[in-house]
Amino acid sequence: MSEYEKAAKPEDITRLFVERANAHDAAGVAALYEEEAVLAYPPGSVTTGREAIRQLWEKVLANTPPFEPEAPLPTLISGDIALTSTPPKDGAGARAQVVRRQADGSWLRVIDQPEFRSTAG
Repeated sequence: MSEYEKAAKPEDITRLFVERANAHDAAGVAALYEEEAVLAYPPGSVTTGREAIRQLWEKVLANTPPFEPEAPLPTLISGDIALTSTPPKDGAGARAQVVRRQADGSWLRVIDQPEFRSTAG
């Protein structure tokens, strides 16, 4: 496994995700998550663990158009935990992630909710 750039600050994860996803690098995307991370995707289900997340992204990235960068909203940090979020470019819903500072000072996703959509009609 190659050495990946680490997120020096919580907001870096979004940029690194877009770069790796657009390179169709599922292992690189999965490297942005802690070993036991939880990803609320596909909609209505949960994917748990870095390996399961890698497998999911491998399938998703095979049939996905390029991702566009989304400007992060202000990050909320409390010690070694941070809440990051971005408004989707299409204006629908929201994206939010809980990230944790690692022993080396880098940040990884612990909980990822890539789609919040209102179910109200």
